[in-house]
Amino acid sequence: MSKDETTTTAADAPKKSKKMLMIIVAAAVVLLGGGGAGAFFMLKGDKAEAAPVKGSVVALEDAMTINLADGHYLKLNFSLQQTADAGAESVDTSEARELAIDEYTGKSLADLSTEKGREELKKELTAKIVKAYTEEDKKMVMGVYYTSFVTQ
Repeated sequence: MSKDETTTTAADAPKKSKKMLMIIVAAAVVLLGGGGAGAFFMLKGDKAEAAPVKGSVVALEDAMTINLADGHYLKLNFSLQQTADAGAESVDTSEARELAIDEYTGKSLADLSTEKGREELKKELTAKIVKAYTEEDKKMVMGVYYTSFVTQ
């Protein structure tokens, strides 16, 4: 091998590594640019509905006794977290009481004995109450707080 061939081969090595570096940089720019564009469109798209502002809390006057499955019962009382849109007047809690009775009647004691079960049922009840107390796309109630929850 002559000295010229060795020099040429050594000179080609840095060119190949520079070429590989350019390919890696270009790929990174394309990937990052695509990710950035995707994030931009995701954030720009449907904006999340602004959370309602808390208003006053309305407590139900008396606890309810609700029949569960297999001869058990639930003694339940809760309060409604109104939104600021509800104004100074308290909402009528009659419909919330009826929805709670419908939601919990016939449930098993096992459904209510775990935290996960209680939270799932509370989430369903809250969704029904919020829907019932929404007037002209204005939410009057935004949450439910248990003040008494006793099973037997």
